[in-house]
Formats: sequence, structure tokens, C-alpha cells
Amino acid sequence: MKNHLIPTRSFHFCKAGASALLALSLLACTEEKKPDIPAPTPDPTSTTANAEAKDYTQYTELIWSDEFDGGGAVDQTKWTQETGGNGWGNNELQYYTNSTENSYVSSGNLIIETKKQAMSGRDYTSARLITKGKQSFTFGRIDVRAKLPKGQGIWPAIWMLGSDIDQNNWPACGEIDIMELRGHEPNKVLSTMHYGSNTATHQYKGSETTLASSDFANDFHIFSVVRSRDKIRSYVDGREFYSFTASDISPYAYPFNNPFFVILNVAVGGNFLGNPTPETINTTSFPQQMLVDYVRFYQYK
Repeated sequence: MKNHLIPTRSFHFCKAGASALLALSLLACTEEKKPDIPAPTPDPTSTTANAEAKDYTQYTELIWSDEFDGGGAVDQTKWTQETGGNGWGNNELQYYTNSTENSYVSSGNLIIETKKQAMSGRDYTSARLITKGKQSFTFGRIDVRAKLPKGQGIWPAIWMLGSDIDQNNWPACGEIDIMELRGHEPNKVLSTMHYGSNTATHQYKGSETTLASSDFANDFHIFSVVRSRDKIRSYVDGREFYSFTASDISPYAYPFNNPFFVILNVAVGGNFLGNPTPETINTTSFPQQMLVDYVRFYQYK
């Protein structure tokens, strides 16, 4: 039986001044500057025509993709495997590695594998892949077909950051969370837009959608975002569940017409969803895997 998506509430949080620390503790994904990764050039595929908002099905011209065919190492011409274990702004517990134990291609899928494995003072290892410095994206549709992990403290994400982050730091560069899942709610995903002139004025708006039966760990689903001038739309399996426009961000500058890069990762624990449960109580099993069938960027002719 085909799963049906149930759109649920939209949310809108604004934080400033004394509540800035709370904003940082609740934000879903953050980025630290990585001076060793060069800033990309603007997306050469963007055109004025693709700035117009069109129907999801009209984006048929495949511009860029990784199909993760075959097996072996991640394609280094398309992805950088970031490393580190500094909590990434959310008190997360994992250490990101560039090891084939944590990210690799197998049977036509990218595998991001999270392990209960001590490294550099952290209790877990995982992977975080980015296209920064290798490919940026502006107007068009991004599809990511993926099967998600689950369990208390497991946090898979498919998201984007402004390619100018090294010159225009977060959240002024903008953040597009195409999909996030809290592992203890495996039938629900969120899409969120983060913005603001600085961390003290960080704000975000988004929505969530729920599967009527089953959960996102049982099968592959297509997570999409369509970007046009002054408008962003979020989809699961071709069904729109959230729309965000430039009027939603006033009086702040709208960064979402600029080039962005893609990020795929699985985090463990932190402020957004809590840590894995104790070993003696409903233990979250490890390893956990996010399987990605493809990442595709379309525009219309």
C-alpha cells in the first residue's frame, strides 16, 4: 500500500537579544568556517528564465547529478568529506571522518554510516559530505532519493548553505533544510529556512509532514526543494508541504536567491533531538545508515 503524507503544522520562531543563546541551542544545522575549502564560483547553469516559479513537474532538464553507481569511495570531484568533532554548534556527539567506514558507495547507493566508535574524544563516528567549492546551485529543483535511519538521538539531514558563508557568515548566508528527521519520530520530517543578519537575530520558519503509515526508515522517498526568485517550496515524493517567500523574512535581507551548496550528513544527539538512550533503556542500535540513491539538480528548458 502506498504511504500517504499528512501535512502538519507550520512553525515560526523569532529570536533576538536575550534569547540568542536559545536560538543557537534550538537551531537545526549550523556551519563553521572551513578556510581550507575554497569558495565556489557562482553557479554557471542559472539563467534569468529559471528564476520564474514553475510547477514541480516542469523541471525536467537534468543539469547535475551523482547517481552513486557501482561501489567504492565517494567521488571526490563532487563531494568533500568534512572532518571534526566540535559539536557543530548543537552539542552533537559524533566525530565526522573521511573514512570509508563512515561514507562509501555500495550497490548504487551512497552509504553514510554512523557507528558507536570512540574517536578524538567522541563516542560516535559518522560522515558529512558537502559540495562546497565543487558545485553550487541556484534556481531549479533538487531531488534527493534516500532511505533514512531512525532511533533516539539519530539525526539525518539533507540541507544547503549559502556558498558565500566564508564571506557572509551564518545565518546571514542563509540555510535551507530540505529534510531533517528526529530519530525518535521516524514518520515525520521537517523543512526549515534559517536567516537573520547575525547569530543574535537568528530566526527560522518551516513546516513538517508525516507519513500516515510506516516510517521513513522502511523505504526510499524523494526529498525535494524548488527554488525560484523570492520563493522556496519543499516536497516529499512530489507533494508540496511548505512554501516560503521573501515576504516571510522581512525586514531581513533575503539570501535565498544566491548560490547554495548541498550537505548530506547523519548526526548523533545534541540540542535538536536529545542524545541516544542509555544502554540499559531502549538502546538505539548501531550502526545506523542513511542510504542515498541519487542527488539530482533540474532546471526547466
